[in-house]
Amino acid sequence: MIGAPAIVRAQARWRANPFSLGIASGDPAPDGFVIWTRLAPQPLDPHGGMPIEPVSASWEVSSDEGFRAVVARGSAIAHPELAHSIHVEVAGLQPGRPYFYRFEAGGERSPVGRAGTFPLVASTPQHLRFGVAGCQDYQSGYYTAYRHLADEELAFVFHYGDYIYEYGADSPAVRTHIGDILMSLDDYRRRYAQYRSDLDLQRAHAAHPFFMTFDDHEVRNNWAGDFEDEDHAPPAVFRLRRQSAFQAWYEHMPVRRAQWPNGSAIQLYRSARYGKLTQLDFLDTRQFRTNQPCNDGMKIPCAAVRSANAHMISAEEEAWLARNLKRRDTRWNVVAQQVMMMAIDRREQPGKRAGKTVNLDSWAGYGVQRDRLLARLRGLNDVVILTGDEHSNYAGLLDDRDQPVAVEFVGTSISSDGDGQDMPSWGPAYLANNPQLKFINNQRGYLTCDVSPDEWRTNFMVVDRVSTPGGQLSKRATFAAARGEPALHSV
Repeated sequence: MIGAPAIVRAQARWRANPFSLGIASGDPAPDGFVIWTRLAPQPLDPHGGMPIEPVSASWEVSSDEGFRAVVARGSAIAHPELAHSIHVEVAGLQPGRPYFYRFEAGGERSPVGRAGTFPLVASTPQHLRFGVAGCQDYQSGYYTAYRHLADEELAFVFHYGDYIYEYGADSPAVRTHIGDILMSLDDYRRRYAQYRSDLDLQRAHAAHPFFMTFDDHEVRNNWAGDFEDEDHAPPAVFRLRRQSAFQAWYEHMPVRRAQWPNGSAIQLYRSARYGKLTQLDFLDTRQFRTNQPCNDGMKIPCAAVRSANAHMISAEEEAWLARNLKRRDTRWNVVAQQVMMMAIDRREQPGKRAGKTVNLDSWAGYGVQRDRLLARLRGLNDVVILTGDEHSNYAGLLDDRDQPVAVEFVGTSISSDGDGQDMPSWGPAYLANNPQLKFINNQRGYLTCDVSPDEWRTNFMVVDRVSTPGGQLSKRATFAAARGEPALHSV
């Protein structure tokens, strides 16, 4: 058609591998999932080494790894406006089974990825095993934990955010960021390309579908709504930066069209159901929150912590979560989110010689909304909170007026803060000052969760180092909770 945009068929051989950033799948459902890739033969160059034109690619989904039984195929256009990323929402598949997928462009084939569909909503699965991971500062260490995560048998991975870090180059560093602190769309794209070039991360994405969320470092440290206190940008200016960050996040994540950015806004919170076993609610604890009270930080809280106007999530998101918790048609309710819900005392010495210190960037800084949420959990006795952000492992209880109402598992980092140690120097004081805490560990790694109709088990998987390659994996601890009893038991 005269005047129609040209689509490059890319029949010529590539100068380099166009699938240098790997492949990924995400947001599984009973009838399908998202598959993703980004064409980038020179991923760190402007435009990823691609022509500034649309490029055609094809994709296939098969019920066997050898692609002898292809069940779905099609073509997709990689647009330069989206950094030549491709998001395909595959549908029409059978529930509760594994599938394999791949892409092809210009005569080059991608690696093969493995994904899986969820069971039907009305089904009664007897077991679910999934992973929990996040906080992966490239400069702090190697992604050895992801290499081990790829070898696990999992239905999916929940990623709690901090997929990239926005800082410029550190010195010293295990690995060094390319470029300065992130500001523009090109900055964010190059940082994602650097992180996604890691082969251990690519292996994990190829092995499992991910439910992706974000926390603060995908934009700027400790940002809250329209506010960030690091560079002191006015809200209108910060929204421009957030728009660039959100577009780059979408371009590099295996998420659905429902997560398409709308300027400086994005629909992040969403739900999934694993039959009648588990309801999964993924929260957004950054985009709609009010600014941290008391000038943020770890400190004795001021009166603003109890402000009725302060909120971690929007009124709409809170109402959505309340409706889902009331449904009572699954054995477990999972609230998968980013920052700690337990309001723990952060004093690094045991005893009560000074006022309680809390993390004001966590739910502890938003006391009224936190209390309201915990009151809604009273009597449910099937709620598990999954959290990241802390760069340490925790297992503990959430109380409403001294009555346990839920359990919370906080996953450590993949690499952020370096090697760590089994018991940090502040660990004994935290345990002494917080009877609701049952476990602390400061090594790097991830969680796996084994869920049956009557019992939940979380395994704390840790690696002995990330400062050099080849870290060894071990299971540091396992904690179990019985349905109907918000309590934790070491097993």
